[in-house]
Amino acid sequence: MSGRFSRSIYVGNLPGDIREHEIEDLFYKYGRIVDIELKVPPRPPCYCFVEFEHARDAEDAIRGRDGYNFDGCRLRVELAHGGRGQSSGDRRGGYGGGGGYGGGGGGGGGGGSARFGVSRHSEFRVIVRGLPSSASWQDLKDHMRKAGDVCFAEVTRDSDGTYGVVDYTNYDDMKYAIRKLDDTEFRNPWARGYIRV
Repeated sequence: MSGRFSRSIYVGNLPGDIREHEIEDLFYKYGRIVDIELKVPPRPPCYCFVEFEHARDAEDAIRGRDGYNFDGCRLRVELAHGGRGQSSGDRRGGYGGGGGYGGGGGGGGGGGSARFGVSRHSEFRVIVRGLPSSASWQDLKDHMRKAGDVCFAEVTRDSDGTYGVVDYTNYDDMKYAIRKLDDTEFRNPWARGYIRV
């Protein structure tokens, strides 16, 4: 892939009061985000550039969020250099407007991930037990994508400890994950442990 541009996406038609953390909430699950550059022109819509660590994550973000309805605004998501990634369509060329400007942006700090998480859930889900308490969703996604294409990853806690929810894009990857990753060593910079899938 050709450098940082293949890892960067353009996101257009954002509401005027969008905040950087809301953009991160929209895109965090597709991969590790390196940089977010939010542009707020005198009049809405706003737009931004999001750079991922890997080009594949940028492609996933385009497929998952192009056309997504955020606070009444239909988002436009494509590769930052003007290409459309794999999501070809009949959208008009060039960056900028398109679509009506919706109502006020959603509020608040934390909890955003739950708000946006549903759009990429799938029925091909595995539950991962035995995670260290320091595990993040990105650590989990990085580990579980060894078995296939992960479209959603979340780390949460209950009375039994820390566990993860991972959705794959297809049945074969889910079955392979159960076979390949059960009782494997999960590690991050702070801890390691053996997980059960």
